[in-house]
Amino acid sequence: MNAEDLKAAQSPIKDRYRTEPGAALVTLSAEGRIGAGVTCSVQTSKALVEAGLHPATGGPGTHACSGDMLLEALVACAGVTLNAVATALGLAVRDARVRAEGDLDFRGTLGVAKDAPVGFRDIRLSFEIDGDLSDEQRATLMKLTERYCVIYQTLKSPPSLAASSRMISA
Repeated sequence: MNAEDLKAAQSPIKDRYRTEPGAALVTLSAEGRIGAGVTCSVQTSKALVEAGLHPATGGPGTHACSGDMLLEALVACAGVTLNAVATALGLAVRDARVRAEGDLDFRGTLGVAKDAPVGFRDIRLSFEIDGDLSDEQRATLMKLTERYCVIYQTLKSPPSLAASSRMISA
């Protein structure tokens, strides 16, 4: 896809969102079902993923880890965004690697230390870009990738979050 193709695909969508702002609000959803051996199966758009306990919490290491999945979502979103920005700006990017690392203190999630946080303490996102870019172009590419990456922005400025439950049988 080149810049013209991307613009042709996105232009009518952008025009609609300008005239009908409500049309831009889309609710995404995910659903899972708990399974044997402390697992939860999650239907992704392409495959069924069985998530389980990380080995650092007693898991066998044979299932996907939800923490890894979070970092994978960040990498996927950042990579797609970087590629879209480079395409839209006509930047000569031949290849790019995106890597996310996150630090967890598993004492928190296991309830071993009340002062240990549950969740990631720090997340680092890095890019290795192969392309013919000036320093200014690279800075613009990174600035716009950060600005328009949904997962990056969600983690940077978390939305309100609420949990609920209901009984389906007695």
